[in-house]
Amino acid sequence: MITYWHNPRCSKSRGGLALLQEHDVTIEIRLYLQDPPSLAEIKQAQAALGVSAIHMMRAKDQLFKDLRLSKDASDAELREAMAAHPALIERPIAIAGDRAVIGRPTEKIEMVL
Repeated sequence: MITYWHNPRCSKSRGGLALLQEHDVTIEIRLYLQDPPSLAEIKQAQAALGVSAIHMMRAKDQLFKDLRLSKDASDAELREAMAAHPALIERPIAIAGDRAVIGRPTEKIEMVL
C-alpha cells in the first residue's frame, strides 16, 4: 500500500495520483491540508525520504517567508512549522513502508512501486 499526501488543486499531485492508479496499486489518499500530518508523521516521512527537513518544504512560498523561516533553521524547527502549517509541505509525497519520494518530477513516484 502507498500512502499519498495529496493536494487535488496541484497538477503535479494529480499527475502522481494518475500514475499510481495506472499501476493498479492500493493507495491511501491523505488530503494533508485537510488532515494535517502530526509531528511524528512528518518525522517518519522525513526519515523515509532520507532528506533534511528543508528538502521536503515549499521554501519559495510566501508563507515560508511570512513565518520568517530560514533554510538554515534546524530540522526540528522546520518540522514543527510543517506540522503547524501543512501548506509548507512539498507535494506530493508517496510513502511505501520505510521508503518515500516527493513526486517532483512525477516520474519519481515510480521509485516506490
